[in-house]
Amino acid sequence: MNKLHLAAGIAASLACGAAQAERAYVPNEGDGTISVFELVMGQPATAKLLTKTSLGKKIQGVALDHAGKTLFVVDADASVVLAVDTATGELKKTIPAGKAPEGIDLSPDGKTLAVCSEESNQAVFIDVASLAETGKVAMQGRNPEHCVYDPKGRWLFAGNEETHDVDVIDLKAKKSVALIKVDGAARGIGFTPDGKTLYLANEGAGKVEVVDIATRKITKSITSALRTAGIAVSPDGKRVYAANGGAGTISVIDTGSNEIVATVTVGQRPWNMDFSQDGGLLLVANGRSDSISVIDTASNQVIDTVAVGKKPWGVVVH
Repeated sequence: MNKLHLAAGIAASLACGAAQAERAYVPNEGDGTISVFELVMGQPATAKLLTKTSLGKKIQGVALDHAGKTLFVVDADASVVLAVDTATGELKKTIPAGKAPEGIDLSPDGKTLAVCSEESNQAVFIDVASLAETGKVAMQGRNPEHCVYDPKGRWLFAGNEETHDVDVIDLKAKKSVALIKVDGAARGIGFTPDGKTLYLANEGAGKVEVVDIATRKITKSITSALRTAGIAVSPDGKRVYAANGGAGTISVIDTGSNEIVATVTVGQRPWNMDFSQDGGLLLVANGRSDSISVIDTASNQVIDTVAVGKKPWGVVVH
C-alpha cells in the first residue's frame, strides 16, 4: 500500500472545489483504488473527478462516519478494514475483519461499523471512536455479502449468497435469531425510513423481495431484470432503486404500490448506489463500464457519467 500516495491524493481532493460541494468516494475492486469526485449542485448538477488513489488490492465496501472525517474501506484480499482520515489523508488504522470481508454499514447512531465477513460467515463489529473490534456474531447462513442496520439500530440483516437467505441478527442478544428464505442469491438490502419494510435484491431470480419486518415474511416479489444485486431506498422512502447487473438498468419502484414505475439504462453491471444528501441525485457504480452514472431522481434520467477506476463496487456520498 502506498501510504504517501493515499495521503497526498485524498488531501489534494479536499482542497479542490467549492466548500459546499458534496464528495463521492468510489471503491474500485479491479485496481485497488479509491476515486474521489465532487458533486456540484445546481441546474444542471455536474460531477467532477478530483483524484484516484491507490489503497489496497481488492477494495470493496465503503462507509463514512457521520461527520465525514473518517473513510472506512474494506480490503477483501487483506481481510481488513482501512480507516482513513479524510482531512489529512493519513491511514489511521488497519483493522482485522474476519476472512474475505465485503459489505459494511454504519449504525444509525454512528457509533458502530458492521462488516460482512464472507468466508468467516460472521458479522464483525468495529467501534468508530476507538477503531477497535468490539465483537463478532456468527451467521446461520453462508457467504454474507451485505450487512445492513435497520433504521432504529435494533437489528442487523445480512444477505447470504450461498444459502439464499437473510440472517436477522438481534444486536442486544448478539446472535442471529432468524433466517428469511428466498429462492435465489440474496444481495443488496434497503429499508424504508420507518423501519417497517425491507427490500431485498434477489439476484438469482431477478426480483426484488418485499419483506414485512414485523412478521419477517415476504409480502410481494417484484420481477425486476437479470441479476438484480443492488438496492437503494430514497431518503423520503417513496422510491426503491434496484440495480440489475445483467441488464444494465435501474428499476424504479414506487413503495406505495410496489410496482415498477420507470426503468433507467445505465452502464454495464450496475451494483451498489448512494444518494446525494437531498435525494435529488442517485449515483450508481457500473462495475464493467468503470464508471458512475448520475441519475436525476425527479426525471429518472442519467445526467452525467463519471469515469473512475476498474470495476467500481459502490459509492458513498457526503
